[in-house]
Amino acid sequence: MNIEMNASGTTLAVALSGRLDTATSPELDAALKANLDGVERLELDFAALDYLSSAGLRVLLSAQKTMNKQGSMVLRNVNETIMEIFEITGFCDVLTIE
Repeated sequence: MNIEMNASGTTLAVALSGRLDTATSPELDAALKANLDGVERLELDFAALDYLSSAGLRVLLSAQKTMNKQGSMVLRNVNETIMEIFEITGFCDVLTIE
C-alpha cells in the first residue's frame, strides 16, 4: 500500500493505493495518529485502493472516532467492491462517503 498525505491548513488529504489489509493497516494507523493533531477535516481518497480487509475497517473506525471529536472525515472515490464491504458491514451508516 502507498500512502500520500497533503496537509492544507486544518485539512489533511490522504490518498491510498494498493491493499489496506492486515499487513498494511498498522502503517496507515500510525501515519494517521501521527498527523491528526489540529486536523479538523480528514479526506481519504480511495480511487486507487484495490482491497480492504477487516483490519483496514478497524483503522477507518478508529480514525472516524478521532475525527468525531475534532472535526469531520470523508471518503471519496470508493469503488463498487469496497462500497459493497461498507454496505455489508454497516460502515456506510457510520462513514461519510462521497
